[in-house]
Amino acid sequence: MCLVLMAAAAPFSFSVWMALLNNFAHDQAGFGGTEIGILQSLREVPGFLAFTAVFVLLILREQIFAVLSLGALGLGVALTGYFPSEYGLYFTTVLMSVGFHYFETIQMSLSLQWLPKDIAPKALGWQMSAKSVASIAAFGFVWLGLELLGLGFTWIYLIGGGVTIALALYIWTVFPRIDGHEVQHKKIILRKRYWLYYALTFMGGARRQIFVVFAGFLLVSRFGYSASEVAALYLINHVITSFIAPLLGGLITRFGERNALVFEYIGLIAVFTGYAFVEAPVVAAVLYVVDHLFFSFAIAQKSYIQKIADARDIAATSSVSFSINHIAAVVIPFVFGAFLWPVSPAYVFIAGAIMAGVSLVLSLNVPRTPMPGNEVVVGHRSSPVPAE
Repeated sequence: MCLVLMAAAAPFSFSVWMALLNNFAHDQAGFGGTEIGILQSLREVPGFLAFTAVFVLLILREQIFAVLSLGALGLGVALTGYFPSEYGLYFTTVLMSVGFHYFETIQMSLSLQWLPKDIAPKALGWQMSAKSVASIAAFGFVWLGLELLGLGFTWIYLIGGGVTIALALYIWTVFPRIDGHEVQHKKIILRKRYWLYYALTFMGGARRQIFVVFAGFLLVSRFGYSASEVAALYLINHVITSFIAPLLGGLITRFGERNALVFEYIGLIAVFTGYAFVEAPVVAAVLYVVDHLFFSFAIAQKSYIQKIADARDIAATSSVSFSINHIAAVVIPFVFGAFLWPVSPAYVFIAGAIMAGVSLVLSLNVPRTPMPGNEVVVGHRSSPVPAE
């Protein structure tokens, strides 16, 4: 229950922030492609620095750290509407992002420590479903606030952030302090035998930027979608995910991580190619929904590392993997926004299709039964006993 409630607390405010971002940035702060790229690069810097979480754990329990991070996330979102300028939006985005990325890092670590391997994919699916339900509530709130209640950006951001802060306080006071099954390493750890997981994580960070930064901006800048229409699309995304994610967790348990990842990347190649050449607003919206659905397949990567990793490495590996995930995320929004988008938005999505192709090749190296000593099909393998 603690994991599920934490999983729901973060996406409420973050979804409010995301639903309004493109319209708020375009209409209130006067952003173009270059500014939105800079903003998203700044947003990903705390993710790149997520490896520092392992040092914070020297003085804080992971559970407490997660709750404090939720509070920072909510505060950053609550303040966003009060700073409708270029540098004001940069500031509140970084504050929000620090809380968001530290929380995501610790949430992943706690999940992989607390959940038994045989039920982890399904339980992770339920957490993802909880995130989607919270996001549905958030996007529904945004749509009602804009269309029926006539609320401005400032009030919607303030309420959205306030909900996450209130949930953080509830989690802090209600739940006992829970320890993992193994004492975690409190240092940065990089294992050769985890190299494929690191590579998949790196490519996943690159792929995510195409959706988060450029797909939504394409809907607004090229097809003229309003803030309420974008919120409605997010709502559709999460309604689908709330039903699909628990089922997908069970399917991954049945068919394996390798098959799930191969299916994901073949689908993403098709989606990104579609973005590059789409002409109809309705088709662009369909691609957007399908694109979001593939985020549920992140369960397969988490399940894969849980099966091959030393249990004591989970916290450190979660921190390092978030930093690896954000290496490309720091660079791609600015580079693509400054150099590819102004020439043609299609180039951004063609690059995304190429990255999905690289991920497909990597996924073929995931063994059908991953475990310590059987981490990859081709390449470095460890002995059956993990290194200290």
